[in-house]
Order: sequence, then structure tokens, then C-alpha cells
Amino acid sequence: MPTIWTAAAPVLLLVASNVFMTFAWYGQLKVEHRALWLIVLISWGIAFFEYCLAVPANRLGRAVYSPAELKAMQEVITLVVFAIFSIAWLKAPLTLNHVLGFVLIAAGAFVVFRGPFSQILA
Repeated sequence: MPTIWTAAAPVLLLVASNVFMTFAWYGQLKVEHRALWLIVLISWGIAFFEYCLAVPANRLGRAVYSPAELKAMQEVITLVVFAIFSIAWLKAPLTLNHVLGFVLIAAGAFVVFRGPFSQILA
């Protein structure tokens, strides 16, 4: 029986890794005056820390979650982090279409975790 920490640690690590990932991928959109090669190097440097958190998250998470559950969880976390980042850092509006699309992706993650066929196929 997993402890609360065993179940929560992968989630917390994935949230932290996604903050780094989002800055690595999208943070540069506000820095248009720098050379692309420099932005790529900086992004790779930021992404290093993302990997330092994501790999242990998945390694630890494997004790509690299936690989499909870890991936579904990571996708939902990515969307939540990105939505917050987009509004706060990029000052981009979050439209109803965005929210609806994110909800549909979250519904897919729900199916992975507690889908209608999980008991039938288990």
C-alpha cells in the first residue's frame, strides 16, 4: 500500500519539472531581441533541470502509477502550468476554446485513471 508521500512525490516533481519545461519552451517568446542560437542554448540549460525532476518523478511514480497514468498525469499538469504561465508571463488570454480543449484532454486523462472499462478489463 503506497503512502501519501509515495503517491504525491511524483505529482509534485512533475509540477516542478513542467514549470522548467514551460519556461524552456515558451519563456523565450518574450525575448525576441536575442539570437536564436543563444535562446536555444539557454532553453537547453533550463530543460536540463526539467529532466532532473521529470526522470525521478517517473521513476518514483512507477511504484504507484502505470506508465499510461504517469503520462496522462503529466499532460494535465502541463496544461495547467501552461495556462497559468500563458496568462501570467505571456499576458495571453485564455479563451473558452482553450479551456474546452484542456477539459477534453483532462477527460482523456480521467478515462486513463478511472475509465469505464478499467474494471471490466482488469
